Amino acid sequence: MKVKIINKSTNDTPEYSTLNSAGMDLRADLSSSITLKPFDRILIKTGLFLEIPQGFEAQVRPRSGLAIKKGITVLNSPGTIDADYRGEVGVILINLSKDDFIINNGERIAQLVFASFSKADFLNVDVLEETKRGAKGFGSSGVK
Repeated sequence: MKVKIINKSTNDTPEYSTLNSAGMDLRADLSSSITLKPFDRILIKTGLFLEIPQGFEAQVRPRSGLAIKKGITVLNSPGTIDADYRGEVGVILINLSKDDFIINNGERIAQLVFASFSKADFLNVDVLEETKRGAKGFGSSGVK
């Protein structure tokens, strides 16, 4: 899949770190450092603009290292970038730790994963097919 990109940031264009990486790191595009206080959230711009092929989306996901080491995650994870969006890619970060977190220009703040998707057409009905699980919700699938 080919994705057109405009990189207006001072950072390199994202790339896969290893042969089997599913995601590419997104980096903060900042003119000065920002301090993210505990439980604050902020939109961080990346300086990247994408043209994603029809039938695909880009998902913005947390970086596991930031999550476990610093308590920083992507608030609307995964964030979806639709194929018809042409604006700048932004990342909503939240600080779930008790410590301030300083975000510098070029900081790896999230990862970008591309995925295909299917569209659904709803069919209005009066009854749904019965299953063993039925309407039982969270934690009721019997998997232990």
